[in-house]
Amino acid sequence: MTDILLIGLLAFLGAAAAGLLGALVLRFSRHRSLIVSLTVVVAVAVTAMLAGTLAVAWAMFLSPHDLTVVTTVVAMAAVVSLATATLLGRWVAARSRDLTLAARSFGDGGTFAAPAAPATAELAALTRELASTSAKLDRSRERERALETSRRELVAWISHDLRTPLAGLRAMSEALEDGMAVDSQRYLGQIRTEVERMNDMVGDLFELSRIHAGSLALTPTRISVYDLVGDALAGADPLAREHGVRLVGDRVQAVPVEVDAKEMSRVLGNLLINAIRRTPADGTVAVAAHRSEKGVVLSVTDGCGGIPEEDLPRVFDTGWRGSHARTPPAGAGLGLAIVRGIVEAHAGRAEVRNVTGGCCFEVTLPPA
Repeated sequence: MTDILLIGLLAFLGAAAAGLLGALVLRFSRHRSLIVSLTVVVAVAVTAMLAGTLAVAWAMFLSPHDLTVVTTVVAMAAVVSLATATLLGRWVAARSRDLTLAARSFGDGGTFAAPAAPATAELAALTRELASTSAKLDRSRERERALETSRRELVAWISHDLRTPLAGLRAMSEALEDGMAVDSQRYLGQIRTEVERMNDMVGDLFELSRIHAGSLALTPTRISVYDLVGDALAGADPLAREHGVRLVGDRVQAVPVEVDAKEMSRVLGNLLINAIRRTPADGTVAVAAHRSEKGVVLSVTDGCGGIPEEDLPRVFDTGWRGSHARTPPAGAGLGLAIVRGIVEAHAGRAEVRNVTGGCCFEVTLPPA
């Protein structure tokens, strides 16, 4: 029993010495290639076995011939082990380099293409994560390009829309100043109309900037959809009469919602104004509200004749107008963008689809 304990102690001491030496080498080479680390690990294992074997052999007073045989066997095992470790390290390093080059391509703005060569389970998992990240970056870049295009269009349209009334205001003010205005009251009335139009445009821009900045402060209260729709219809009735459009709101359920009443009134007002202006005289704009599995759905259906399918995804984009008109009542194309921003701030969703003779705008809100 004592001999066995002595042999175990000697083997442990020899292996421990090799392990400590290998740990030091690994510490100083931790920033080197994986091939070096694998080689060191295998070398430590073989050296530990060799050191323990030699220590035990010397303690057992083996003959020089027997000691040479043991040493030769261990050395051959070391050579094979080191060769295997080197091959494995080179294979893993090659897969790692391929993955690095592929990752660099989508980091520079391209699309990640996974290496075709087989890899270890860990590298395969990393490849899948990089592919998923690449897809997310592609979607993000696409949104950024669409947003940048929308911003440029908005700047161009707003510049034009502000320049037009300013030019008219300047001409009318010069005519009044020079005494050339035949009907000064009509000029003053027109000036007030243009000022109100510009004030509405600036107000929409301010509201949109708050939405985009995430600083839109909501004050939710529990209110019936029936009351919201009733107030919106009452506010839009004069404009509907002016355009000869009939407003219908007989399919509105008294469903409770918890929303900011002021902001949601603006949402319904923008939808109604947009629908009235796009609906021809003698047409109908219908408002409905009901509870569904998705939440509380409010809809505004007009008689605009429908929206081209290619334009449907852009309806709620900033600056979209649906036409190239730059004169009233085309507006600045901010109303529907404000609708989407306010609805999403309420954790809701705004959608549009074509129906027979027109289109239907739907706002889905979480139930109270």
